[in-house]
Amino acid sequence: MINLGTGIGWRPEIAEAVEHMPGIDWVEAVAENICPGHLPESLVRLRERGVTVVPHGVSLGLGGADRPAEAKLADLAARAEVLGSPLVTEHIAFVRAGGALTASPLLEAGHLLPVPRTRDALDVLCENVRIAQEALPVPLAVENIAALICWPGEEMTEGQFLYDLVDRTGVRLLIDVANLHTNHVNRGEDPGRALDELPIEAIAYVHVAGGFERDGVWHDSHAHAVPPAVLDVLADLASRVRPPGVLLERDENFPEPAELERELIAIRETVEKGAASAARSGGGPRTGRGPRPAAATETDRLTESAGATETDRVAGAHRVAEAAGVAAAGGDPARQWLALAQAALLSALVAGTPVPEGFDRTRLAVQARALAGKRADVVAKVAPELPEILAQAYRKAFLAYAHSHPMTDGYRRDALDFAAYLLFDGRLQDADVRRRLSDWWLERSGPAPLSQRPAARLVRATRRVLLRR
Repeated sequence: MINLGTGIGWRPEIAEAVEHMPGIDWVEAVAENICPGHLPESLVRLRERGVTVVPHGVSLGLGGADRPAEAKLADLAARAEVLGSPLVTEHIAFVRAGGALTASPLLEAGHLLPVPRTRDALDVLCENVRIAQEALPVPLAVENIAALICWPGEEMTEGQFLYDLVDRTGVRLLIDVANLHTNHVNRGEDPGRALDELPIEAIAYVHVAGGFERDGVWHDSHAHAVPPAVLDVLADLASRVRPPGVLLERDENFPEPAELERELIAIRETVEKGAASAARSGGGPRTGRGPRPAAATETDRLTESAGATETDRVAGAHRVAEAAGVAAAGGDPARQWLALAQAALLSALVAGTPVPEGFDRTRLAVQARALAGKRADVVAKVAPELPEILAQAYRKAFLAYAHSHPMTDGYRRDALDFAAYLLFDGRLQDADVRRRLSDWWLERSGPAPLSQRPAARLVRATRRVLLRR
C-alpha cells in the first residue's frame, strides 16, 4: 500500500495557493479536466518537486448497466501515465442511462447517482471493475458516494456491498467520510456500522469535505468548511486503521489559503487523535479481511423467504426487458434489469417521467432540483460567456430549458444546445443580447472556429435569420 500522506484536491482556481501550501504531500486532479498533451503548468511544477498527482475520474460510470467505454478507459490510462501516478480513482455510481439496452434515448445525469445494493447490480459492478482494472496501467480504487435517495428492495448495507466488491475483484477503496456522514443524515445509515463491515485494510486513501444541511437533507456541496461531524467519522476510521492518505476536497466557494491550511491541520490532528485512541485502547489496524459480514451471508435466505429465487429474478428480468422491447434472449439479464431500472430513475429525475414504484417522491424532487441546479452551475463554468451575456436572466432561463431538455452529451454540448434553445425559439427580446449570443453560438457550434470556416456566406445568412427572431 502506497503511503500518500496529506493532500488537497487540485483545482485551477487554487493552483497557485496549493503550490505554496506547507505540508502538501500529494494532490488529486479531476481526470476529465486534464489534457495529457497540455498539462497545467502548476501540475508540472508540482510533479517536478516530487508531489504525487492522482487522477480522479468522474464520468466512467462503473455502476452503470453498460460496460465501461474503451475510449474513456484509454483516456484515464493516458492521464495516469503522463502524471506518473501510482493509482487512479473512480466512483461506485452510474452517470448515464438508456441507450441500446433499453431501446431508449441515452440520458446523462451530470452527477454521481447511487447503484442499487442488490446482487444483480453487484455482479454488473464487479465485471465493470474487472474490465477497468485490465485496461489501466496502475491499480484502481473506487469511491463510495453520497446519496439523497434510496433504491427500494436493496439486499445489502453499504459495508456489505463494498466488502463483497473487494472480495471478488481485489479493487482498492477510496473512502469518503463526508459521504458516510451524508448518507447518515439522508438515509439513516450508521457510519460506524459501515466502518465495522467494510474491509478497511483495502483503503487506498480517504476524502474529507464539507457540506450543509437544509430542511433535513444534507448536501455534499464541497463548497463549505469541513464540519465536526465529518471529522468525527474520520477519527473513528483512524482509530481502526491509519489511512495511507487523507485528502481535503473543495470544488468551489474557495476561501483564503490560510483557511484551507487550517482545515488541513485539523484533518492531520484528527488522524493523530484517532491513532492515539487506538493505541490507548490496545487496538490497532485490522489485519486480514476477516469473515464476511453476517447479514451478507444471509441474503439468499432472506430473498428466498420473500419469494425471490435466482430463477425468479432472471425470468423477471427477461419479462421486463421483453415488455420494453429489448431482446433478452442470449443477453445478460442482470445488465438488462439494471439498465431498465436506472433508465426509469434517471428519466424521472431529468425528463419529468413518472417516478418508479418504491421511490420517495419528495426525495426524488429534491434530487431533480439539485441536478438541474448543478447543470446550471457547471455550464456557467464551462461557458462563462453565457451568464455574462444573459446577466441576471441566466439561471432562470437555464432551469426552464433543463426542465424539458435532458442532457445527452456532456456539458459543453449542453451549453450550445441551451444557446440554440434561446435563439431559435425566439425567447430573447433584447436585440443586443440576441446579437451577442448568436455570435457566441455561431463561433462554437461548427467543427472549426467561425473565422476558419469556408462557408462564410451561409454563416452570414444564419446570423441574419437569428437576429430577425
